[in-house]
Amino acid sequence: MSNFKKSDVTELKKKLTPEQFAVTQQSATEPPFRNEYWNNHEPGIYVDVVSGEPLFSSLDKFDSGTGWPSFTKPVEAGEVVKKTDSDGMRTEVRSQTADSHLGHVFDDGPRDKGGLRYCINSASLKFIPVEEMEKAGYGQYLAPFVKAGLIKTGATSTNAPAKN
Repeated sequence: MSNFKKSDVTELKKKLTPEQFAVTQQSATEPPFRNEYWNNHEPGIYVDVVSGEPLFSSLDKFDSGTGWPSFTKPVEAGEVVKKTDSDGMRTEVRSQTADSHLGHVFDDGPRDKGGLRYCINSASLKFIPVEEMEKAGYGQYLAPFVKAGLIKTGATSTNAPAKN
Protein backbone atom coordinates (compact mmCIF):
# COMPACT_ATOMS: atom_id res chain seq x y z
CA MET A 1 0.00 0.00 0.00
CA SER A 2 1.18 3.48 -0.79
CA ASN A 3 2.02 6.06 1.87
CA PHE A 4 1.38 8.84 -0.64
CA LYS A 5 -0.25 12.01 0.66
CA LYS A 6 -1.33 14.44 -2.01
CA SER A 7 0.15 17.94 -1.67
CA ASP A 8 -2.08 20.99 -1.43
CA VAL A 9 -2.73 23.14 -4.49
CA THR A 10 0.08 25.60 -3.70
CA GLU A 11 2.66 22.81 -3.47
CA LEU A 12 1.34 21.06 -6.59
CA LYS A 13 1.66 24.31 -8.56
CA LYS A 14 5.31 24.49 -7.47
CA LYS A 15 6.02 20.84 -8.30
CA LEU A 16 4.20 20.59 -11.63
CA THR A 17 4.51 22.57 -14.85
CA PRO A 18 1.45 24.71 -15.68
CA GLU A 19 0.39 22.12 -18.28
CA GLN A 20 0.84 19.20 -15.86
CA PHE A 21 -1.25 21.03 -13.27
CA ALA A 22 -3.99 21.89 -15.78
CA VAL A 23 -4.18 18.30 -17.04
CA THR A 24 -3.92 16.38 -13.75
CA GLN A 25 -5.82 18.75 -11.46
CA GLN A 26 -8.24 20.55 -13.79
CA SER A 27 -8.93 17.76 -16.32
CA ALA A 28 -7.47 19.70 -19.25
CA THR A 29 -6.36 18.00 -22.47
CA GLU A 30 -2.99 18.65 -24.09
CA PRO A 31 -2.73 19.08 -27.87
CA PRO A 32 -2.34 15.94 -30.00
CA PHE A 33 1.05 15.31 -31.64
CA ARG A 34 2.58 18.13 -29.56
CA ASN A 35 3.17 16.30 -26.32
CA GLU A 36 6.15 14.52 -24.83
CA TYR A 37 5.29 10.81 -25.16
CA TRP A 38 2.93 10.33 -28.12
CA ASN A 39 5.82 9.10 -30.27
CA ASN A 40 8.05 7.58 -27.55
CA HIS A 41 9.05 4.04 -28.49
CA GLU A 42 11.60 3.38 -25.72
CA PRO A 43 10.98 0.48 -23.31
CA GLY A 44 9.98 1.41 -19.78
CA ILE A 45 7.06 2.34 -17.58
CA TYR A 46 4.91 5.43 -17.29
CA VAL A 47 4.11 6.62 -13.77
CA ASP A 48 1.71 9.21 -12.37
CA VAL A 49 3.55 12.56 -12.45
CA VAL A 50 1.92 13.47 -9.11
CA SER A 51 2.31 10.27 -7.04
CA GLY A 52 4.93 8.19 -8.86
CA GLU A 53 2.56 5.19 -8.95
CA PRO A 54 3.13 2.92 -11.98
CA LEU A 55 0.32 3.30 -14.50
CA PHE A 56 1.28 1.97 -17.95
CA SER A 57 4.00 -0.07 -19.64
CA SER A 58 5.62 0.53 -23.00
CA LEU A 59 4.90 -3.16 -23.65
CA ASP A 60 1.20 -2.25 -23.83
CA LYS A 61 1.66 0.99 -25.83
CA PHE A 62 0.56 1.20 -29.45
CA ASP A 63 0.26 3.80 -32.20
CA SER A 64 -3.41 4.73 -32.36
CA GLY A 65 -2.84 7.58 -34.79
CA THR A 66 -4.52 10.02 -32.38
CA GLY A 67 -1.42 11.97 -31.31
CA TRP A 68 -1.59 10.90 -27.65
CA PRO A 69 0.09 7.95 -25.95
CA SER A 70 -2.26 4.98 -26.20
CA PHE A 71 -2.17 1.77 -24.16
CA THR A 72 -4.19 -1.43 -24.17
CA LYS A 73 -4.24 -1.77 -20.38
CA PRO A 74 -2.80 -0.34 -17.16
CA VAL A 75 0.07 -2.03 -15.29
CA GLU A 76 -2.16 -2.44 -12.21
CA ALA A 77 -5.89 -2.45 -12.96
CA GLY A 78 -6.78 -0.95 -9.57
CA GLU A 79 -4.50 2.06 -10.00
CA VAL A 80 -6.49 3.43 -12.95
CA VAL A 81 -10.15 4.17 -12.25
CA LYS A 82 -12.90 4.89 -14.76
CA LYS A 83 -15.51 7.61 -14.39
CA THR A 84 -18.21 8.81 -16.76
CA ASP A 85 -17.44 12.36 -17.95
CA SER A 86 -19.82 15.09 -16.84
CA ASP A 87 -21.19 15.23 -20.40
CA GLY A 88 -21.93 11.49 -20.27
CA MET A 89 -20.24 10.96 -23.65
CA ARG A 90 -16.84 9.57 -22.67
CA THR A 91 -15.21 7.52 -19.94
CA GLU A 92 -12.52 9.43 -18.08
CA VAL A 93 -9.58 7.63 -16.47
CA ARG A 94 -7.96 8.91 -13.27
CA SER A 95 -5.21 7.59 -11.05
CA GLN A 96 -6.49 5.93 -7.89
CA THR A 97 -3.72 7.12 -5.57
CA ALA A 98 -3.45 10.82 -6.53
CA ASP A 99 -6.81 11.27 -8.29
CA SER A 100 -4.93 12.72 -11.28
CA HIS A 101 -6.86 13.14 -14.53
CA LEU A 102 -5.05 10.92 -17.04
CA GLY A 103 -7.24 10.92 -20.15
CA HIS A 104 -10.02 8.67 -21.46
CA VAL A 105 -10.63 5.06 -22.37
CA PHE A 106 -12.35 3.99 -25.58
CA ASP A 107 -13.47 0.61 -26.98
CA ASP A 108 -11.66 1.00 -30.31
CA GLY A 109 -8.31 -0.49 -29.29
CA PRO A 110 -6.66 -3.59 -30.75
CA ARG A 111 -9.22 -6.43 -30.60
CA ASP A 112 -6.54 -9.08 -30.03
CA LYS A 113 -5.46 -7.22 -26.85
CA GLY A 114 -8.87 -6.69 -25.29
CA GLY A 115 -10.24 -3.92 -27.51
CA LEU A 116 -9.52 -0.98 -25.19
CA ARG A 117 -7.58 2.18 -25.96
CA TYR A 118 -6.40 4.17 -22.97
CA CYS A 119 -5.77 7.58 -24.55
CA ILE A 120 -3.53 9.35 -22.04
CA ASN A 121 -2.17 12.89 -21.71
CA SER A 122 1.64 12.91 -21.64
CA ALA A 123 1.47 15.73 -19.08
CA SER A 124 -0.02 13.30 -16.54
CA LEU A 125 2.92 10.91 -16.93
CA LYS A 126 6.59 10.57 -16.13
CA PHE A 127 8.50 8.00 -18.18
CA ILE A 128 11.02 5.73 -16.48
CA PRO A 129 13.31 4.03 -19.06
CA VAL A 130 13.77 0.28 -18.51
CA GLU A 131 17.49 0.75 -17.76
CA GLU A 132 16.62 3.18 -14.93
CA MET A 133 13.70 1.27 -13.41
CA GLU A 134 15.75 -0.62 -10.80
CA LYS A 135 17.59 2.49 -9.61
CA ALA A 136 14.35 4.52 -9.51
CA GLY A 137 12.70 1.90 -7.28
CA TYR A 138 10.56 0.16 -9.89
CA GLY A 139 12.56 -3.08 -10.09
CA GLN A 140 9.52 -5.21 -9.31
CA TYR A 141 8.11 -4.23 -12.73
CA LEU A 142 11.10 -5.52 -14.74
CA ALA A 143 9.97 -9.15 -15.22
CA PRO A 144 7.81 -8.50 -18.34
CA PHE A 145 10.76 -6.68 -19.95
CA VAL A 146 13.01 -9.66 -19.20
CA LYS A 147 10.41 -12.00 -20.74
CA ALA A 148 10.27 -9.75 -23.82
CA GLY A 149 14.10 -9.92 -24.11
CA LEU A 150 14.55 -6.19 -23.50
CA ILE A 151 16.68 -6.57 -20.37
CA LYS A 152 18.91 -9.31 -18.95
CA THR A 153 17.54 -11.80 -16.44
CA GLY A 154 19.75 -10.68 -13.55
CA ALA A 155 18.22 -7.21 -13.62
CA THR A 156 14.94 -8.15 -11.92
CA SER A 157 14.18 -7.11 -8.37
CA THR A 158 11.40 -6.95 -5.83
CA ASN A 159 12.01 -3.35 -4.78
CA ALA A 160 8.90 -1.37 -3.94
CA PRO A 161 8.14 1.51 -6.33
CA ALA A 162 9.55 4.92 -5.52
CA LYS A 163 7.04 7.51 -4.43
CA ASN A 164 7.23 11.22 -5.15
